[in-house]
Amino acid sequence: MALTDTFAKNVKPTGSTVGNKHTDGQGLYLHVKDAGKYWRMSYRFHGKQKTLALGVYPAVSLAKARQRRDKARELLADGIDPGTAKRDEKQAKAAAAGNTFEAVAEQWLKATAAKRAAITQDKVTTWLRKDVFPKIGRMPITSIGPRDVLAVVRKMEARGVFDSAKRIGQICGQVFRYAVAEGTAERDVTTDLRGAFQHAEKKHYAAITDPVQLGALLRSIDAYTGHLYSVAALKLSPLVFLRPGELRTGEWAEMDLEAAEWRIPGSKMKMKNDHIVPLSQQAVEILQSLHPITGHGRYVFPSLRTGERPMSENTVNAALRGMGYSNEVHTAHGFRATARTIMDEVLGERVDLIEHQLAHAVKDANGRAYNRTAHLPARREMMQRWADYLDKLRAGADVIQFKKA
Repeated sequence: MALTDTFAKNVKPTGSTVGNKHTDGQGLYLHVKDAGKYWRMSYRFHGKQKTLALGVYPAVSLAKARQRRDKARELLADGIDPGTAKRDEKQAKAAAAGNTFEAVAEQWLKATAAKRAAITQDKVTTWLRKDVFPKIGRMPITSIGPRDVLAVVRKMEARGVFDSAKRIGQICGQVFRYAVAEGTAERDVTTDLRGAFQHAEKKHYAAITDPVQLGALLRSIDAYTGHLYSVAALKLSPLVFLRPGELRTGEWAEMDLEAAEWRIPGSKMKMKNDHIVPLSQQAVEILQSLHPITGHGRYVFPSLRTGERPMSENTVNAALRGMGYSNEVHTAHGFRATARTIMDEVLGERVDLIEHQLAHAVKDANGRAYNRTAHLPARREMMQRWADYLDKLRAGADVIQFKKA
């Protein structure tokens, strides 16, 4: 006789150690024990008697138990063992839970770290942990669709960081392709988003290129009372022609203060070429004053929170903002344009030497790229002339503004 909800609710255990089985039909029965009431299905597969667990009453009702029984019978009709299918499904869910986007992305970060410069690795890691993981990090990577990734990108675009948003979309695609290669995803869903990302208008970094205004900026830097690391980074920025990321990730191991040289490995440079910065006397003095404080660690400008990481990429720009220089007036990256413009148009320095020192691609008459030591003595003299010129501007001297022949 088929069971009823009333029977399932009211039936009591008899005290038997093995419990009592109450049949519903087509293999389904309610196994009543002292510990509870369990839905079970008895079936045969390849001549062997087996039992399939279908849930516990009352969490699983009689109707739900019958649905599960019917599904199991459909599998049997297709030649599939429902017990094996249930186990495989459970394992797949467990695997999916372990293969969240965050877990796979962290694996990808480690597996591909050697292909990126340290500064890029830090930036990509920060992007993922700040902008991506909070949104889709806990989702199984196999359950993520194009719209999920697009939602992450759109949220960043709403903040106006269009280039970073587009880069995040590309990074997510790389994570998906890594997952496909590792067998934890079927496809890269970001391929459906091609052309969907917005583009920011290309803007040049704001820079002061008037000598009088530059002198005022230098005096403001001297008067700045921020953190010691920030002050040192500000003072060094106009002297070395480096990009902010190259400056803030500088390591003491790269410095030879006796030779007055900063040797930066290509892995840190935008053009991927080793680079030498001849240090002026003024630059050496700044570094010498900082060495007793940070010289015991790896980074010249360590993070204000932990010495194990370099200074934040926003530190110098934040200091400039605090001094009253907006993004539209001058930026940390703008020190390069400042040097490039004034050294050429005012001081008349050789353009090829300036380009070398900016770590731009410079080629000889035969189209060959110069190596890092090209014209090093001349570049050293040029860097010292520039530092001396900045001292005069800082002092408010009446520097003649003309381009020498």
